[in-house]
Amino acid sequence: MAKRCQITGKTVMSGNNVSHANNRTRRRFLPNLQHASIQSDVLGRKVSLRLSTSAMRTIEKHGGLDAFLMQARNAELADEAKMLKREIMAASVAE
Repeated sequence: MAKRCQITGKTVMSGNNVSHANNRTRRRFLPNLQHASIQSDVLGRKVSLRLSTSAMRTIEKHGGLDAFLMQARNAELADEAKMLKREIMAASVAE
């Protein structure tokens, strides 16, 4: 499974460990990913996603998954989020 947030697309970053003697060795910075089920009001069901904790906070700040996806630009979203946004838009038009 890829270490990648399904909403924001946040992924692994790389950098250096720097010792007191200024020796540099490569390291990886992993995103804090959690499995979460988030309720979608428009779809009427829970959506299971693998999200970073910062994405969870952003979704809560915007008032839920539907509100967050509707205001977000497609260029900012990961592929899974774009598909979910299309699904939500289709369901809201059908209502």
